[in-house]
Order: sequence, then structure tokens, then C-alpha cells
Amino acid sequence: MLIPKVLSTEPLDNAHSKFVGLTKIHYQDQDGKKRVWECAERKVVQGRTGKDGVAIFTLLKSKTNAFPLSTVILEQYRPPLDKYVIEFPAGVYPPAHGGTSDDLIIPPRSALRELEEETGYKATLQDIVDCTPTIASDPGMTTAKMKLIIVKVELEDKMAYPVPHPDPGEHIVVKVVELAQLKRALEDYDKKGFIVDARLFHFASGYDMAERLRNE
Repeated sequence: MLIPKVLSTEPLDNAHSKFVGLTKIHYQDQDGKKRVWECAERKVVQGRTGKDGVAIFTLLKSKTNAFPLSTVILEQYRPPLDKYVIEFPAGVYPPAHGGTSDDLIIPPRSALRELEEETGYKATLQDIVDCTPTIASDPGMTTAKMKLIIVKVELEDKMAYPVPHPDPGEHIVVKVVELAQLKRALEDYDKKGFIVDARLFHFASGYDMAERLRNE
């Protein structure tokens, strides 16, 4: 397998972009002054994607306590950084239907689909522990928003490593990490030259801090 790398870059006109566009925003600030802002905006691809995404935090548990509480992270090459990035399983979900009851379960269903595709682990709507409100991904740069879906996957006994089924063109490495060792594992990735996704590292840091405070 070849090593992925960026071959070249060039300016991209919005008229020729498929998935992302640039938008100029004219707004008025708190002092009444008119200002301009530039941002990136994900385009809706009819029948395929909406503008917002889901990230999945997976709780891997054993019914017999055969292994410590663990989670799943991914290694994936990201061209904008020209680096392998360590991140949660994630994906973009279809647009809502305009206030119907189905809108509430579109993100959770999309999360379960992405989890199975990218990691092989299966879960149901009943296995969803929590779903965050819609939150901003990078509000100074993009209109992109997301939800974090927390899913419990309970295994009968020992750790299992199912076969993922990524989309064509996706090259993903699945890693299972003990939750108690997550922050250290991410720091080790950083030392090896990987880039860690901010949301994943924020979660790991918060979990590590909570454990330290609990044990004081």
C-alpha cells in the first residue's frame, strides 16, 4: 500500500466545488458597526449528505469483566493536514425533513450506521447512552455543527474485533484503547507525528481530569 501524500494545491472557485464552499458574511456587531467575515460551509449533496455531522464515543464493555472499559478510535489520513489524524468514528447525516418526528432519530441512526461501517461494532437505538445538543465544530472558521453520540457496546466475554466495512476510498485503521489509558495513548500518537482531533483530546483530557479529582 502506498503512503498517502498531498501532490499539489490550488485555489478552488465555489462554482467548481462539490462538498465545501466559501461564504462571505456581512454582519453588524454589538456596537452597530458593519463588518465582514469569511467562512467555509459544507454543501448539501442531494441524496447523500447534509451539512451537520455525528461523532461516536463507544463504550466497550464485557458482561464478564474480561477486559477493562474501553473505547474505539480511528487512524485516518486527512488531506487538509497531510497527516494521519486520530479521531472518533464520525460521519455526516442527511438533512432533516422539516420538523417531523423522524428528524430526532436521524443523527442517532446515522451514528449507528457509521459505527458499524467504520469499526464493525453493531449497536441499536436502545444502546445509545446519550446524545448531545447540536454543538459547533469550529465556529470561527465554519458553519459545520455536530452531535456527539455515546453508544454502549456490551460484549459477551472477551474483546472482539469485528471487520469494518468502510466506504470506497476510506482507508481506516481501527484501534481499541482502554478508557483509563486514552489520554496517554493520544499523547503517544502525538509524539509519533500523528495529529489528534481536538474533540477527542478534549474528551480524553476531561475524563482524565475527572478521574484525578475523584481519586484525590
